[in-house]
Amino acid sequence: QVQLVESGGGLVQPGGSLRLSCAASGIDVSIYNMGWYRQAPGKQRELVATITSGGSTDLADSVKGRFTISRDNAKNTVYLEMSSLKPEDTAVYYCNVRRVTGPRYQYWGQGTKVTVSS
Repeated sequence: QVQLVESGGGLVQPGGSLRLSCAASGIDVSIYNMGWYRQAPGKQRELVATITSGGSTDLADSVKGRFTISRDNAKNTVYLEMSSLKPEDTAVYYCNVRRVTGPRYQYWGQGTKVTVSS
């Protein structure tokens, strides 16, 4: 059974930092691209950051220079380092993995809430 478990969300003041983690079980993440999406209240889910199985990264324009995505295949984990947080970063953040070889399976985590407010 595949599980993605996010952690690290919470309440933070504007300008603050958080580190999200997503630990995968039941899969070998080395053959998956990994990413983070977010969904703010009343808005569609949007892509925040991706990291390929080879380690190449891409970030949404709205978070470039503030967020960093990384992965540790030995720990089956992907991270999202968030700094200089803004109220508009408030959302539920979801981890996503997509297989890059063989069947194109993808899986989602349950989400972790990030609230940026003073």
